[in-house]
Amino acid sequence: MTTTIHPLILCGGSGTRLWPLSRKSYPKQFVPLVGDTTLFQASAQRLSGPGYAAPIILTNADFRFIVTEQLSEIGIDPGAILIEPSVRNTAPAILAAALHLHATDPDALVLVAPSDHVVPDATAFRAAVAAGAVAATAGQIVTFGIKPTHPETGYGYLELTAPLTDDTPRALALHRFVEKPDLAAATQMLASGQYLWNAGIFLFSVKTILAAFATHAPALVTHTTNAVKNAKIDLGFLRLDPAAWDKNDDISIDFAVMEHAKNLSVVPFAAGWSDLGGWDAVWRESAQSARGVATSGPATSIDCDNSLLRSEDDTLEIVGIGLKNIIAVAMKDAVLIADVSRAQDVKLAVSALKAKHAKQATAFPKDHRPWGWFESLVIDDRFQVKRIHVHPGAALSLQSHHHRSEHWIVVKGTAKVTVDDTVKLIFENQSVYIPLGAVHRMENPGKLPMVLIEVQTGSYLGEDDIIRYEDIYARD
Repeated sequence: MTTTIHPLILCGGSGTRLWPLSRKSYPKQFVPLVGDTTLFQASAQRLSGPGYAAPIILTNADFRFIVTEQLSEIGIDPGAILIEPSVRNTAPAILAAALHLHATDPDALVLVAPSDHVVPDATAFRAAVAAGAVAATAGQIVTFGIKPTHPETGYGYLELTAPLTDDTPRALALHRFVEKPDLAAATQMLASGQYLWNAGIFLFSVKTILAAFATHAPALVTHTTNAVKNAKIDLGFLRLDPAAWDKNDDISIDFAVMEHAKNLSVVPFAAGWSDLGGWDAVWRESAQSARGVATSGPATSIDCDNSLLRSEDDTLEIVGIGLKNIIAVAMKDAVLIADVSRAQDVKLAVSALKAKHAKQATAFPKDHRPWGWFESLVIDDRFQVKRIHVHPGAALSLQSHHHRSEHWIVVKGTAKVTVDDTVKLIFENQSVYIPLGAVHRMENPGKLPMVLIEVQTGSYLGEDDIIRYEDIYARD
């Protein structure tokens, strides 16, 4: 492959079908669901190496530091990181990246990929991309279709102009996009050999996709152009202009462009793929026993069949006895138990929890911040105990509180602590008291993570009781 491919990784989703592990505050792309790396990290690694430029990332403000942290962990330096002011689906997101790249390379090839898919054979996937690059250079909009393995009703389909005769990656004519079918239609599609799953992965040149948007979605072009033109640099991120961005329709690239364009090709891919769209998919992608049981973490299976037992807490042992076709996922603050056939209904649980205002619906047990993370160990009416993990070289904001005082005990590493006019180092097994109203900050001056236990006492312990005076991460 002689043409450089510019990956665009879409990383703004907040899927609910993998609750309780995937939540709005920390969705599935940032979690190691299969293997040791997160889905986002695996996506970035798959789209790197010879022939690939630094990835462009499109995400939202809540995830921007998670993105940079996880890329740093795997040694990948990103290109531009574009920040969406609000969720507007894939069409405006892809258009914004294309407009940004057009300023420097209007002939560039862009490979659009979600950040939460599993593709075990990265070499085969890159071969499929290379096969599509010729057609994309010639002005085709290339999509990648997955050879179906069963009559799936959770995916859209791509209809070919003729049945697929072999799995060789090459660009074929695409007849049309098909919406998610019912089981009977999906079964017929599978039998015909003329349909592929729509993976939501695309390859095209910048000028080709901009011409398609201009023809089929001119209003998006107007608003997104203004959003890119008036974007602001913020700590290395590019924040799209919210006033212009919010005028865009919430619309997918399929509806905005693909279902109308005539210059469409598809490259078939049969080397393994999953969007991990539910716990049943995670079960299928996981290593299983002879009886079809997949376990993860401290989990024990006794006389179980075709089940997933998964514990996300080292201190919580999950035990299944005589289970058949069951999904059981245990976390510190929530447990899911469901029949495998009801995996797609997990989103109903999230809706029910939201209706009763349960924080587990959206909030992850670990609250990730630019400087690290914290988790609450004990919560009562007038006190709270937290474990706080601060990355090397990171610092919390200079702040004060109206309603609480704090006591910090360093249990790992060294903390540089500011309390009003006093600055000092606190070592392991040492502590410091932060009076109510005192202006304070903690920093990690070392090269290893710093961990402390924080005891809060006061009449109100909410996270909004923070007055920030200085913040290296430019948070409001």
